[in-house]
Amino acid sequence: MNLSTPIEQIPRIGPQYQKRLKRMGIKTVRDLLFHFPHRYEDFSNIIPTSQAEAGGPFCFQGKILEIRNLRTFRKKMIITQATLADNSGKIKVIWFNQPYLINTLKKDEFVCLAGKVTKKNSSKYLSNPAYEKIYPKSNIQRGPNESLGGRGVGWSPISNLTHTGRLIPVYPETEGVSSKWLRFIIKPLLTKFGDKIPDSLPEKIIKENNFLPVQKALWQIHFPDSLRKAGEAKRRFSFEEIFTISLFVLRERMKLMKEKAMAVSINVESIKKFTEGLPFNLTNDQRKSAWQALKDMEKNRPMNRLLEGDVGSGKTMVAMIAALNAVKAGYQMAFMAPTEILAKQHFKTFSQFLKKIKINIGLITGKESYFKNKKISRKELLEKTKNGEIDILIGTHALIQNPKTSRKDLGVKFKNLALVIIDEQHRFGVEQRAKLITNNYQLTTAQKMTPHFLSMTATPIPRTLALTIYGDLDISLIQELPKGRKKIITKVIPPQKRKEAYDFIRDQIKEGRQVFVICPRIEPAKTSAEDLGGQARLLDESYFSWLDVKAVKKEFEKLSKEIFPDLKVGQLHGKMKTEEKEEVMKKFQEDKIDILVSTSVVEVGIDIPNASIMMIEGAERFGLAQLHQFRGRVGRSVFQSYCLLFTEMYSKTINARLRALVSCENGFELAEKDLAIRGPGDFEGKRQWGIPDLAMASLKDISLVEKTRVQAKEILAEDPQLKKYPLLRERLKEFSQRIHLE
Repeated sequence: MNLSTPIEQIPRIGPQYQKRLKRMGIKTVRDLLFHFPHRYEDFSNIIPTSQAEAGGPFCFQGKILEIRNLRTFRKKMIITQATLADNSGKIKVIWFNQPYLINTLKKDEFVCLAGKVTKKNSSKYLSNPAYEKIYPKSNIQRGPNESLGGRGVGWSPISNLTHTGRLIPVYPETEGVSSKWLRFIIKPLLTKFGDKIPDSLPEKIIKENNFLPVQKALWQIHFPDSLRKAGEAKRRFSFEEIFTISLFVLRERMKLMKEKAMAVSINVESIKKFTEGLPFNLTNDQRKSAWQALKDMEKNRPMNRLLEGDVGSGKTMVAMIAALNAVKAGYQMAFMAPTEILAKQHFKTFSQFLKKIKINIGLITGKESYFKNKKISRKELLEKTKNGEIDILIGTHALIQNPKTSRKDLGVKFKNLALVIIDEQHRFGVEQRAKLITNNYQLTTAQKMTPHFLSMTATPIPRTLALTIYGDLDISLIQELPKGRKKIITKVIPPQKRKEAYDFIRDQIKEGRQVFVICPRIEPAKTSAEDLGGQARLLDESYFSWLDVKAVKKEFEKLSKEIFPDLKVGQLHGKMKTEEKEEVMKKFQEDKIDILVSTSVVEVGIDIPNASIMMIEGAERFGLAQLHQFRGRVGRSVFQSYCLLFTEMYSKTINARLRALVSCENGFELAEKDLAIRGPGDFEGKRQWGIPDLAMASLKDISLVEKTRVQAKEILAEDPQLKKYPLLRERLKEFSQRIHLE
């Protein structure tokens, strides 16, 4: 077994765990060793039971005197109750809904328990503690008359523990893979391979930055001797991840500079005629961004530009100007969107604004194909595209794949593709983008060139993130909103004002408006906090608060039957069939639904100008960037719009985040605040871009980001092919296969 050994060959990892780990992107021994904790529980405070006070966490070592299961009055929950004793006394222990523990922990067994002590009236008990069996006879030195947990001469607590009695790593998890299980698997692998990990960082960088060697850093990040040591390890690995990203994007830029593209001259007359015919004036930011793209396309090297604009800022119009210019020069362009709804919306928009210009526009999705607003067969559309009869082809993933067959002759081929535009580009993988850009145009080998590339995103990107992730792209910003748009009024709605909010919603609907209601989940929890009765007070808030989070199906029933029985209420969620979702959206767009109860599927690409209220249940469950995207679904017309944030949870962080949304209208300002409040480790984009959590958590440090970039440039200037650094070159190769700079 070595570092590249697949998880299937690791002892104690069965088929079910293999599937779960692969969902987390963990496929090898190395992946497990580099699956880092995102925080630590301090269970190092080991005390005798006689010193137990309310609070903690505390750690106790002793013997189980008794353990049994009790069912609550309403029979909705099972409580496991135990008594732990050492020679100083004993303490009551309670676990909730973990009946299997009586088969795991037996009477007279020695254990280490770590958790918070709760005081109720005059009694104290340890609530839901972490546990670990210990074997005192072989691991602890005691005097002849002392029992475990004493404070006599010769007594010392057992410290060589994994899950208790020390700083405990808490890992990013998935359903069925707990931090305890990960510690159980990772620690033996560290013991076996920890000193065999090659260090890919150049030695001079390690010395200049006073980094721990990779072998020591791995131990200290998983099972640290102290928080200081954990910090040193995190600093080293944070630098390494960002340094690798910087190397990657800088090398990509170097490659791009060597490629050739069609030089597309700017057709000033056509563009001027088009913009003057628009029913509105372009904003200064739109004009500037369009000009930057047009100037890039004049060059004989490929444009590689990111167009970043807030929700509703008019990015599509900039894309249309670039497309028009390419077509007027005799070339084709492809426009890819992440969803069928969004692709159809762009097809409709392009057809509407370009109808006076002789431009042939096509649409291709997994199910349908259109040409000049008429439905045609896929085969016919592919033939027209290949022959150059279609100037602009808009589509979903169908642009790069045929869902029904792998036959190459049924894939999309262009005659002379000069421009590729991708909307909501963070939703596409780098391989998908590369395939669209480089493999789908029909030219001779001598003529083949790389099309110009413009990607668009409405996800606000903090400066450090943009510097690191998009170092190989030029960035255009649209920060102005079109004139005439009213500021969306955002309010946090506490539980006591829910009825008042419902009355306001009814008034808005009477005036002809429509409403979105967003819920964090589809199905309600099987058990609610109310079902737990009096036992709910014993549970931590983090446990039972999730039980009562609003669900689409239940909220749909409540709103349609109890709150607004006289109004038209619809529901939309990911478990519905595509046809059902399309039918619901069509009704909502046609004003046949007053209130649409939905999950986050409406986050992108839904344009309902008549909708004036975005009501978000469990607002604290969403990231700020996502909340801002939801808010952007309203306020798309002349009507005053509102975003109502419903929350029943309160904490300093939650309040700070929601207040930030209330006060910030600008998505870029909001992104920076989100970064400051929570740090990039929780930033909405981390899963979209596919960057390791530790690197994301370090992007808050602009000095670190800039330092890694400088040192990456120095290494590449000295050795562009990294011939002197084979380990670094190998790591970069591996990194480029797993990273998704989307």
